Amino acid sequence: MFDGCDMIVSLTSLPQYKVQEGVKLKRAFVGDKRYLLDFIRANFSEGWVYEAERALMQDAGKCFIATENGKLLGFACFDATAKGFFGPIGILEEQRGKGIGTALLIRTLEAMREYGYGYAIIGWVDDAEQFYRKTVGAEFIKGGEPQNSVYSNLIIM
Repeated sequence: MFDGCDMIVSLTSLPQYKVQEGVKLKRAFVGDKRYLLDFIRANFSEGWVYEAERALMQDAGKCFIATENGKLLGFACFDATAKGFFGPIGILEEQRGKGIGTALLIRTLEAMREYGYGYAIIGWVDDAEQFYRKTVGAEFIKGGEPQNSVYSNLIIM
């Protein structure tokens, strides 16, 4: 009925990452809330706007961004959907394939490890499965379909 399934990744041995020259990764600043949420709304999903807002508003924001020359290229959050969950993540389409998503994924997972998590759940993965498998060794969770996950609380379920 639903495409996708939750995945799990161990945070004990994350790979190294490198960003292309000129790109900066940093924890999102609450003062940029409007700019960041407008970016997500314009390029991704309205549902992700609410998740990113939640991540941004936590003590020590749980949202990271990639910028270049003051332009927002992508974002990644954790503890937005539920505690221990990575995501959402979004990279501008024209910036994909440049390692920005990999860097944001790993940096965000590192932050989760710094918060004391041993594993991260990557929620409702469908077409990004191979990216998560290849990059951080994520595996599907048996029975992790959306109707059996935290997403079962959604009205559409």
